[in-house]
Order: sequence, then structure tokens, then C-alpha cells
Amino acid sequence: MNTLTTRTLEAPGATLTYDVRLNETSDAPVLLIIGSPMGAAGFGTLAGHFADRTVVTYDPRGTERSPRTDGSTLTTPAEHAGDLHRIIAALGTGPVDVFASSGGAINALALVARHPEQVRTLVAHEPPAAALLPDRECALAANRDIHDTYLRSGFGPAMAKFIAIVGHKGPIDADYLKRPAPDPAMFGLPAEDDGSRNDPLVGQNVVSCTHFEPDFDALRAASTRVVVAAGVDSEGELANRGAHAVAERLGTTPVLFPGGHGGFLGGEYGQTGEPEAFAARLREVLSGPA
Repeated sequence: MNTLTTRTLEAPGATLTYDVRLNETSDAPVLLIIGSPMGAAGFGTLAGHFADRTVVTYDPRGTERSPRTDGSTLTTPAEHAGDLHRIIAALGTGPVDVFASSGGAINALALVARHPEQVRTLVAHEPPAAALLPDRECALAANRDIHDTYLRSGFGPAMAKFIAIVGHKGPIDADYLKRPAPDPAMFGLPAEDDGSRNDPLVGQNVVSCTHFEPDFDALRAASTRVVVAAGVDSEGELANRGAHAVAERLGTTPVLFPGGHGGFLGGEYGQTGEPEAFAARLREVLSGPA
């Protein structure tokens, strides 16, 4: 059985908290499992399927146990990449394998572009790369509107718009932008504004993440094996289309994974995907060419 320890690391502007599930008998590379802004709590089920190696999960800056110390209300993929670089260096184990989902995939692409020597294989699962889509103008405007709604009206109205765009299949066009705002109550969200403006998703990351454009020249030149992954059940959704756009720029084809955007979830946050099949597919991809 792996031994779980929790560690902290001081970084410029944040204290990072990460969990190490140590397997002292394994000679496989450490598996770093990340999301953004989803923290370590979202990956308990997936991590449990890799008890035969050391697994590391973490809370990105501004999320759960990793508070920002600089008072900033915006976090960028470059900052996240710097944090990941520091955590991998602190592990002291050499190159790691990385499974990165959603915003975590955006951040991991930024990491590999800067520090390819730290990552053996990156599986980038459904990066919401709206800036690479043919409908980028409207897609970026819709994501910025989520943030602006948060600043203006608070969490519930903004999160309702986020849920709506995540589940939307097909291009984000001018007609989408003209739609009436969804009712937060439809999603069990509060309509009233509690005055807080520190939410890591609709506050700190939604704009910087979706607007980020990876350095594809650096990625193509990297020693890291980069595998882009897309969910079978999320075809047509923004993050799935982002995966296809990233893969096209890299000259590859996305590898299909079971389930949708949260296919790895095993009840975390009340959501269940296909975690056993998802983990089996991830193991297969990490073991060799997809």
C-alpha cells in the first residue's frame, strides 16, 4: 500500500500544497495528476488505480489548500507552469509522467514548452483552448462574459453561464452570445451575490486559461512525448474541440478516452464517469505509443 504524505512548498505569491502517494518499490516514473482549478480532491479515484507507482496530486494556487499570498485575483498558465516546475524539482525524482485535465492540460502544455526535461510523457486531456478554435472570437467573448458576470453579479449567475458553455455542443456563435442568461436556480446555484470575488474558476482562471495559446514550436521540438486526449462522450463540446485543435497544431490525432470531460471521476463532487475504464486507457497510453 502506498504511503500518503502531504507537503507544502513556498512559491512566489502562493503556498502550494501537494500530496505524495509514495510507492518505494516502483521504478516507474512518478505520475503527476493535475487539473485546474480542480485540486487534488478531484483525483482520488484515478490516483487509486495507480498504486503500483508513486502518484502526486496538488491544489493549484488559489485553490483549496494552496492560498495565494500576494492578493492577486488573476492566475495565468505561466504562473501555474512555474508552480509545477517547482513541485517536480522538489520531488527530486527525475522526469515524471503527467496526466493533466481541462485547465490543467493548458498549464501542462505551458510547462512542457518551458521545461521539457522534466516531463517524459504528457497526456493532455481536453484542454479548453478556445483561442485555437475557428469560432475563437465568440468563444473568447463568451468566456470573458462569464468573468465579467462574476465581477458584476457574483458566483451563481457566473457559474450558471459556465455550466451552460461547458455542455454546449458545436461552435459558439453570435446567436449563442445573444441568448438569455441561464437561471442559476436551474443548476441549484444561488442567485444572490455574497460579495466575494475570490473564486478560482470564474474569478481567477476562466479568462487566462481559455485565452492561452501554447508555444507549438517549443512543444514540437520538445523531448517530451505529448499525447492529446479527448472524451468519447464529449464530442462537440468546447474542451473536446480544444483537444482536437491542439492535436492538429501538433500534427497528431487525439487519443479517445472513455466518458466525457470528467470521465476519470469516481463520485468526486457528486459526479461519476467511467474511472476504471479511464484508468485502464491512461495506463495503456503511458506505457507506449498511442
